Amino acid sequence: MSDNNNDVMDIETHEKTFHGFIKAVEWGAGISIAILIFLAIFNS
Repeated sequence: MSDNNNDVMDIETHEKTFHGFIKAVEWGAGISIAILIFLAIFNS
């Protein structure tokens, strides 16, 4: 690997990407839980 640091990620970009990932995981978990509750209530 080369030792140049021209492609170091900016911390603001890193934080925005991390927060976006966490938001996507939260939405995915919420939707999954909602589907499981729907299936449990209506015995689908």
